Amino acid sequence: MPDPSDHLDIIESYLSDLQNRICTSIESLDGKARFREDAWQRSEGGGGKTRILANGNVFEQAGVGFSRVSGTTLPPSASQHRPELAGRSWTALGVSLVFHPLNPYVPTTHMNVRFFEAAAEGKDPVWWFGGGFDLTPFYPFDDDIRQWHSIARRVCTPFGEERYPRFKKWCDDYFFIKHRNETRGVGGLFFDDLHEDGFDRCFEFMRGVGDGFLDAYLPIVQRRKAVAFGDREREFQLYRRGRYVEFNLVYDRGTLFGLQSGGRTESILMSLPPRLRFEYAYAPEAGSDEARLSDYLVPREW
Repeated sequence: MPDPSDHLDIIESYLSDLQNRICTSIESLDGKARFREDAWQRSEGGGGKTRILANGNVFEQAGVGFSRVSGTTLPPSASQHRPELAGRSWTALGVSLVFHPLNPYVPTTHMNVRFFEAAAEGKDPVWWFGGGFDLTPFYPFDDDIRQWHSIARRVCTPFGEERYPRFKKWCDDYFFIKHRNETRGVGGLFFDDLHEDGFDRCFEFMRGVGDGFLDAYLPIVQRRKAVAFGDREREFQLYRRGRYVEFNLVYDRGTLFGLQSGGRTESILMSLPPRLRFEYAYAPEAGSDEARLSDYLVPREW
């Protein structure tokens, strides 16, 4: 691990650059809207930059946030799996994004990469990396999903043959809406508490995930952004966005951590779509393209 005085700065430098690169790529792809930035400070320590692009040609809303925050006591969402860390001070750095495209044939997507460190006087700091990316289509295409998972596999391969199946399954299990008995989408990668390979190797993997995201997502957008759609497809997209909200507000540990730690609410909830709808006991017409989605909301090998 680098000298304790600079490893956080090294991670921050990478994450800040990642945010810049992703925003530049998305602005170029959209061709109309640009990101606006809110720079914010947290009273207990640290701050961040939240960038939002809205009402574009391709993206109805795209949010990319960077943060480096700290506190004196870990909130319950961070210590429930590591009770021995309760009471420690902490520092967290990360980039998180959620893109909500306008066209229902372009999938919603999420990516997050983060570093966490918990410290206590007289003890060695405990640190770990986490993150991943996942895809949530409304009208799925097998070619898109296979390509998405091929990039996920490519990211993992240099770190051992077991890494992709392990983190792919972790993603399937984590992004599962229990009260609906369905996955949030078609998966990808998810990992947390990554530390066993040492700092340099873990940091390398986190960078692989961050750098691989655009390779996985942009070709899908290019293929689907001009597909014609009408009111039926749009209404179905808005309905399915409701499931995204259900997961984020009920299960997502990042959302819970942000709220429990006194984070900036607008930045924490930037993942929510700008428009959605709920409909009581909705069921798509049997045999329709909308009904076909349910076949993809179970874990599958790609």
